[in-house]
Amino acid sequence: MSARMPIDFTFARQVALPAQSSITNAYKAVNLADAFSIRLPPDASTDPDVLARFIFDNQPAWIGRLMRVRDAIVAGFGLKTGSHLAGLAQGAKAERLGIFKIYRSTPNEIVVGEDDNHLDFRVSILCHGAQAGGGERELTISTVVHCHNLLGRAYILVIALFHRMVVKASLRRAARIGWPP
Repeated sequence: MSARMPIDFTFARQVALPAQSSITNAYKAVNLADAFSIRLPPDASTDPDVLARFIFDNQPAWIGRLMRVRDAIVAGFGLKTGSHLAGLAQGAKAERLGIFKIYRSTPNEIVVGEDDNHLDFRVSILCHGAQAGGGERELTISTVVHCHNLLGRAYILVIALFHRMVVKASLRRAARIGWPP
């Protein structure tokens, strides 16, 4: 008889874009598309809005420092900075999740993103798997980006590696802190 390995609820892995996500076919052409998934423990919330806010509110400190460096660089190119987006969130007419505009919200998925002159992007936070009665549940963060011009393509070329590190680190940190019930 083989012993069952304990489930590692802190391991974030790269996966294919989920077919059930509304952003999988959001753009005709994409310049970046990726998804990262993590298993949720049985007692964790399955509300994607709650989980997304928890992830964004508990990111590692180095991500904030990285965003400040990014903002200092992109401000000279006329791109939206984190402080600009935070200002939009303060007086938001549209619903926002942190600095991002909410484009869609369902019981299983929340989609956030922004549109800018150089690119548009959408991020999906999707809860899927067994919802009741046990079984594995997962949280998948997917991102799709559509670039409008050379500046957008250059930006994504530089940002892609950091983006992937940020998503995985954010998922791992949220899991280590403990998902909200």
